[in-house]
Amino acid sequence: MSRQRPLDRRALFASATAAALLAASGVSAASVPRRGGRLRMALSGASRTDSWTRGAGLFMQVARQGLVFDTLTEIGADGTLRGELASSWTPFDGARVWQFDLRRDVTFHDGAPFTSADVVASAAGFADGNVTAAGRHAVIVHLASPDPSLPMRLAAPEFYISAAHAPASGIGTGLYKVGRFAPGQQLLVTRVAAHYKGNDVGWFEEVELVSVPAETVRAEALGGYMVDAADLTQADAIAGLADVTGQPGGRRLMQAVSRDLGQPAQVGFQRPMDNLRAAERWWFA
Repeated sequence: MSRQRPLDRRALFASATAAALLAASGVSAASVPRRGGRLRMALSGASRTDSWTRGAGLFMQVARQGLVFDTLTEIGADGTLRGELASSWTPFDGARVWQFDLRRDVTFHDGAPFTSADVVASAAGFADGNVTAAGRHAVIVHLASPDPSLPMRLAAPEFYISAAHAPASGIGTGLYKVGRFAPGQQLLVTRVAAHYKGNDVGWFEEVELVSVPAETVRAEALGGYMVDAADLTQADAIAGLADVTGQPGGRRLMQAVSRDLGQPAQVGFQRPMDNLRAAERWWFA
């Protein structure tokens, strides 16, 4: 879907503070979120050696956590911690032991149910403690030393949960399932029709990631309407582009976004692309 000009600029948010934040962002955030279209992002950090188990650049971070897989916890754009695949968590023994209760309504893209076995198998690749199943829908994490911040740490992109029965595949529980993956070049995904997160997130029907190593070329692609967002750090790269805004703003940029994209009142900038979750939170205005 090519970008569309916003037809309606009526205020969505009731508070004057939210309205001011939206106006300052420079993008359309005064429209009611609506479903449809293909979000196209030009990203750095890709490699021809990337796979679903290899590659830590921005391209694969967005591919994994932002699209295909989920983590146990999630940090919202407002900085608050919330559950994703975990429904709750409880510390024991001075935060040396943690129990994570898991959602029971989650399935992988191939229809297999999500269980504690998937967390245990995934944790074998990233845990700094011992992770064991406590039944079908809970896991226990035993740490060598107390870690009160463990639930927050598990929201990081490297702690994604994959399928125990297909660990190296692109089969996840995320809002989008893989249609085409060319390592170091392109990823095309489609929205899961019936997802456990419901219909209040994930507005795009499709998302396309394109690997563009050069920042100047990413800026040109954005200015030429070939993509809708790109990770950028140099404000000069988008100088004079009236249809593009740099975020967070000024000379300190993490990303540049088409003004035809709508965004919520708060956009997370811990990492580019709304903490990697642009496809879940943004929409075409």
